[in-house]
Amino acid sequence: MPVGTGKSWSGCDTMNLMNGDVMSEGLSLGLLEVSNLSPSLIVADRCSKAAGVRILGIESTDGAAQCIKLIGGVAEVQFAIEHGTEIGKRMGATVFSTVMPAPLEVTRKLADEPPQFSPLLGVYDYRIPRKDAMSTSEALGLLETQGLVAALHATDDMLKSANVTLVGKEKIGAAYVTIMIRGDVAAVQNAIETGKSTVERLGGKLILADVIPRPHSDLAALLPK
Repeated sequence: MPVGTGKSWSGCDTMNLMNGDVMSEGLSLGLLEVSNLSPSLIVADRCSKAAGVRILGIESTDGAAQCIKLIGGVAEVQFAIEHGTEIGKRMGATVFSTVMPAPLEVTRKLADEPPQFSPLLGVYDYRIPRKDAMSTSEALGLLETQGLVAALHATDDMLKSANVTLVGKEKIGAAYVTIMIRGDVAAVQNAIETGKSTVERLGGKLILADVIPRPHSDLAALLPK
């Protein structure tokens, strides 16, 4: 959710991929469930870059795990799922996946239902492509912690340490908090290292600190500016 607003990730200006021309009966649906938000964003980015599949969206499981939905030809989706599974496990994430060749229309619609607002977390449960999104020319920095104190202190230190912009703060339940920043690659890398050091100095629980140098356009479409 963009900081300081009540808007969802999807906002009011979204693009539905599955029920439009993009998800025809000939395309396959890949589902990749990854523990925590930051690893799921990295996995989704790498899947798109590796196999030429489209990111339909990323849906919360009402817990820490996030379900990445990919569409494309069956071979491309299968490759993307295998590639994403390997990357996720390499990061220490728990990964569960499957591929559905040419799913039924009722299944396609079920997988692409409109986002629902979660009053508990104050966010929408489904991140779908939006037209007003982050630029792919900037790097994306991700800092995920379990606990809010270290996350907020780290955010302040990151913004002071480098010329970066705060994208937002996301909660996914179980006290997991993901801070996102953007800027040029060197600045974002410096800021994320600073944030990581702050979390460790405070004794916070660091889940992931990483940088996506040039997010794939499909991933950028899921993120606010």
